Amino acid sequence: MIDIHEDKIIKELKIDCEKCFGLCCTALYFSASEGFPNNKDAGKPCINLQSDFTCSVHKKLSDKGLKGCTAYDCFGAGQKLAQVTFKGQSWRENKESANKMFEAFLIMRQLHEMMWYLIEAFNLQTNNEVKKDISLLIEETERFTILDVDLLVAVDVEAHRDKVNLLLRNTSELIRAKAHSGNKKTNCHRTDYFGKDLRKANLRGADLRGACLIAANLRGVDLSSADLIGADLRDTDFSGANLANSIFLTQAQINAAKGDLRTRLPKMIVKPSNWKD
Repeated sequence: MIDIHEDKIIKELKIDCEKCFGLCCTALYFSASEGFPNNKDAGKPCINLQSDFTCSVHKKLSDKGLKGCTAYDCFGAGQKLAQVTFKGQSWRENKESANKMFEAFLIMRQLHEMMWYLIEAFNLQTNNEVKKDISLLIEETERFTILDVDLLVAVDVEAHRDKVNLLLRNTSELIRAKAHSGNKKTNCHRTDYFGKDLRKANLRGADLRGACLIAANLRGVDLSSADLIGADLRDTDFSGANLANSIFLTQAQINAAKGDLRTRLPKMIVKPSNWKD
């Protein structure tokens, strides 16, 4: 069984824009209504992307209300594709391969996101058989990420995601069951909490997978062992909340949410610079 450490997340699954070619600013479709600079077709550079692949308004993203830009996180897929798959050659240098690079970026990001969840599941899991299965899936996912571009874009991502989701759900159920042991169970049984005041809700060990929590009020709420995978946390207010031991939370989700200096976050999540008292 492989030995998984948090250092792996830091090195491979954290963004390093200086080693990328502005792939998120080029490969993706943008909608101004979702907090991006303008409506933009996939494969077309953002109006703010400069010749050196830096953003001309990077320091003003929050001031300009560009929430789509501030929230986005590629899980390190950009630099992996740029420096490993394409060996440092940008789409501007080799325009013939540009579209393939953009297509590959979408695949790589999904694989890196799955790696993020799998590594967390590996560290959380106590069942050695399940832990072994997670370890094998991590190895398989890693092998996909170092394929040459033609093989990478041919990966059946959905089939692989199905295998990953089975193990993530198993781990989620294990962790949440422990949180409920001897305690009052969560009183949330819905998936749509748009704008809801949940300050009095018991969310310890809650299953919030894919839940809509847009603009919900969770100020001061304890979300220990709550599963937040895929939850929409745009403008969710976590001021003073305890997310330190919540599971399957990503940087992108937190970047889209609201909080303050009292908000407790998991070790691997960085507190957004715009969170203040």
